Amino acid sequence: MKETIVSLSQVVADALLALDKYCVKPETVWCYPRPGKTIEVPLRSADGRELFLLDVEKHKVTLSKFKVQSRARRTWVLARLDFGGPPHQNPDGTRIDGSHLHIYNEEYGDKVAIPLSDVPAFCNAAGMADLLDRFMTFCHVVERPKFQGEVVLS
Repeated sequence: MKETIVSLSQVVADALLALDKYCVKPETVWCYPRPGKTIEVPLRSADGRELFLLDVEKHKVTLSKFKVQSRARRTWVLARLDFGGPPHQNPDGTRIDGSHLHIYNEEYGDKVAIPLSDVPAFCNAAGMADLLDRFMTFCHVVERPKFQGEVVLS
């Protein structure tokens, strides 16, 4: 039996990324994740028909390493920011050293990355909280979740 691979069309993925997103629980105050932990913040579209997740993950050992991503329909990673991680190799063989941004690609899903330094929206960011804020702007999160706690990067 041949395996069927379901993909999200680029048009739909781009539309989902551009859709304004709202915090499902605006009264909740989220704590930044502790090392080795991930939080999932539920988001929704204005009409409530589309649901999204904002994942924030802190590396267990390397405190300066974290990941934040926006997912649609629980499965599809629309965008992911990998900060302080190892080099990334794209499907075409190009190597990305340092922090990078993944944006959904119909052919490769979330396997293609670009250097964070090549994305003006993220240049000169001042730490994890600022990068998270800029990532939410990039992903059109208009009603932001509230975060509290210390953000440790080193």
